[in-house]
Amino acid sequence: MNAYYNTSGTHSILCSFCIVTVLFLLVITSVSINGISLNLFGSAFTQLQQPQANFTSVEQQRLIDGISFEIDNVTFSHHMAPVNGIQLHYVIGGKGDPVVLLHGWPQTWYEWRHVMPALAKNYTIIVPDLRGLGDSSKPVTGYDGNTTAEDIFQLISQLGFNKILLAAHDIGSQTAYSYAAAHPNNVSKLVIMEFAFPGFSPPGFESLVWWFGFHQTPDIPEALTAGKEREYLSWFYRGLAYNPEAITEADIDEFVSRYSAPGGMRAGFEYYRAFPINAEQNKELSETKLQMPVLVLGGDIYPALGGDFPGNLALNSTQALAANVTGITVPFSGHWIPEEQPQFVIEQLTKFFSE
Repeated sequence: MNAYYNTSGTHSILCSFCIVTVLFLLVITSVSINGISLNLFGSAFTQLQQPQANFTSVEQQRLIDGISFEIDNVTFSHHMAPVNGIQLHYVIGGKGDPVVLLHGWPQTWYEWRHVMPALAKNYTIIVPDLRGLGDSSKPVTGYDGNTTAEDIFQLISQLGFNKILLAAHDIGSQTAYSYAAAHPNNVSKLVIMEFAFPGFSPPGFESLVWWFGFHQTPDIPEALTAGKEREYLSWFYRGLAYNPEAITEADIDEFVSRYSAPGGMRAGFEYYRAFPINAEQNKELSETKLQMPVLVLGGDIYPALGGDFPGNLALNSTQALAANVTGITVPFSGHWIPEEQPQFVIEQLTKFFSE
């Protein structure tokens, strides 16, 4: 390619100008969803860099090859990182000690959009798309907790952090627990939201949530939801929310755009198909309980499950895995805690992380 361009200096200059112009137009072309400036092309052009003024030189170096955007006037940036044989998409912003936020199903990094700006005032916020989901690679295998935890560990290692604060929701909680169990000296504090760990679920729990068995069935869920991704996923966003308006139609469009992409729904179902493997892994890991402080946030009301639900299922499950656990039931919230009660989450995480 260099030989071709070297045959004509004028042609080289014109081609370079065209490339720069196209990239510039792609970067500035964006849409706004709920105050979030999202680049229309996602992470496709991750070879651009825009250092931020509030970062140190070391932190700027970590923000290589990123595309910047804003949430509530706070700057974040999209990145791709090669980890564990795949490409992992993540968003980063803020300054201070690292806080890693892991999303659940059927969501992406975007579920933390209301929490990220406030936390970014005091922390470096790192929000990955889990393997197979969002804009990350969609491999055929590797959806068990140990493998997805290794994905995140390699990402954090690449970013140069050796001590993190870790918070997770739904299936992201399995990845978070597996990470903390494998690297206990790497996690200062752990937050789990809305997840009953396989192998330690309360009696009757899995029969209550009908989709567990459905999602674990090979091939059928993909076939039945093909072309109906929005209708299917909307049942969860609405039915498991005490505040259904917390996830808007535009938000649903954002999530569905990722899950309706080739391989998106299958990857999501693979997390459920990995539950039997996770159960065995969890039982083995539980022989040594986590010693770091653990905060468990549980929802209060789930319309699709009959309304009020007694107790904190996530707390009961986590207590079998960790020695120092505190549980809180989030008032006026269903399953989607970071979106239904973001201010409560911000306050609880800020308090817990600073104690």
